[in-house]
Amino acid sequence: MNLRPKPLLIGLALLGLAFANSPAAPLRILYFTKSAGYEHSVVRWDAGHSSYSQRVLSKLAPANDFVFTFSKDGSLFSKDYFDQFDVVVFYTTGDLLTVGNDGQPAVTVAGKEALLNAIEGGKGFVGLHACSDTWHTHEHGGGNPTERQGRYHNNGDDADPFVKMLGGEFIRHNAQQVAPALVVAPDFPGFGGLGTEIKVQEEWYTLKNFAPDLHVLLVMKTENMRGPDYQRPDYPLAWARKYGKGRVAYNAMGHREDVWDSAGFQAMVVGMLKWAGHQVDADLTPNLGKVASEASTLQKWVALPEKK
Repeated sequence: MNLRPKPLLIGLALLGLAFANSPAAPLRILYFTKSAGYEHSVVRWDAGHSSYSQRVLSKLAPANDFVFTFSKDGSLFSKDYFDQFDVVVFYTTGDLLTVGNDGQPAVTVAGKEALLNAIEGGKGFVGLHACSDTWHTHEHGGGNPTERQGRYHNNGDDADPFVKMLGGEFIRHNAQQVAPALVVAPDFPGFGGLGTEIKVQEEWYTLKNFAPDLHVLLVMKTENMRGPDYQRPDYPLAWARKYGKGRVAYNAMGHREDVWDSAGFQAMVVGMLKWAGHQVDADLTPNLGKVASEASTLQKWVALPEKK
């Protein structure tokens, strides 16, 4: 399926995105987009503190009984702060314990611990695209490190606690291109109308440190992809898992504005939010070994040409 933009309500109906009646209480969602590293255009605030992705989510909210809080302020993180929300969404980059590139307040060490405790205690968490480029294992400080050779191996139990919660970690991407992602869990909320594959122009991430209990939703089909970072076996691109009592979902797509405009991507996001917020259930049988058995085999590091 190509993720072409469609009118929102018509597009969702065509995808067969049907959920049970909404509960009496709306789903309270924190959309957190601090960028200590690279700041993506879809989360960059304009003068009115609104971003492209925020405007898309705001349009989705009424039909799905969502109430969003939009923030880049990491200093607010605490148990009491997370008690206000049912689901936390991250579209973030870098070491959030530093102010970094966007100049927004950093998360404290205690705030990071409060986040992980909140999820383990039952809150939902949804990571989009650059979320996996956050709190990299053994990388500290703001900005984007120029030396990334240390990323090209799996860290196992030594991975950052945030990475272990999420279930995977970003390595690098090469040039944007049209490539297929296989839909391997069509029964998961929001994925049922996508067909057998998604084929779209996107900034495709390569990933590592996969948790063994992943219920994989999308698999990156690397055959015929251009660039040294895709010279590896197929690997998970989206997944869901439990973290303590909490529900965690991640989708590496979402770099481009036209992807955010598409009915297919919106359906996936809505489905992940409703599942993470305990409004709908899904089978979480681990399937990593079945759908991407060689995912732990990583590509070799290759120096890329400097951008001019």
